[in-house]
Amino acid sequence: MRERDVDIRAGKPIEPPAGSTAQSGSATRATRRTIIRDALAISVATGAYAVSFGALSVAAGLSLLQTCALSVLVFSGASQFAFVGVVAAGGAPLSGTATALLLGSRNALYGLRLAPLLRLRGLRRTASAQLVIDESTAMALNRETPALARVGFFATGLLLFAFWNAGTLVGALAGSAIGDPRDFGLDAAVAAAFVALIWPRLTSTRAWITAVGGTGVAVALVPVVPVGVPVLVAALVAVVVGWRGES
Repeated sequence: MRERDVDIRAGKPIEPPAGSTAQSGSATRATRRTIIRDALAISVATGAYAVSFGALSVAAGLSLLQTCALSVLVFSGASQFAFVGVVAAGGAPLSGTATALLLGSRNALYGLRLAPLLRLRGLRRTASAQLVIDESTAMALNRETPALARVGFFATGLLLFAFWNAGTLVGALAGSAIGDPRDFGLDAAVAAAFVALIWPRLTSTRAWITAVGGTGVAVALVPVVPVGVPVLVAALVAVVVGWRGES
């Protein structure tokens, strides 16, 4: 039996008008194709940026195996760059780990928001925790049904996991031969992909409040707190606004 469509914003079953089943199914398939296309686009952009991580990690003294293991096991760009940055500056690996954990803690906030949305259970829920990142969360939110939310989450998470690790391997193998990919503007490409992803979803007052509030807090904190903390606080602002809007 197919899962009954539910409006995840209102929490009520969607009752389709008589004779609309075929059109609804066609629209759903088109929506899924669009979601997968967007997931592929952002995965390619972010995966290209992973080349930078691979090159910088090897330059910082990590081996090829250690560099690739970070991308497989951590799978969080900000945390990985933070760890490599601390090690490259001569800091202890433990300090780098603490910094990486601080930045990665925002994913726990994402998990709290995604849990009731994706409705996963058992081992599937445990395994899916590895895919909880900025991009997969953004692609899952504001979907009309839990099924579409899962398409956005898994398509983005799995595609990005593949591209991120492939990019890391390429960067680690090439090393200094390719230089720093950030010189080619790949870091800006990731930010541009995020703006393109979020912009069409700013269709309500609450969405604009969340976006403007999170951006304002992050920009204000950049000069006065360590790198990465503004993103963490901005994520907290978004979660708080979301909870207050649903209460």
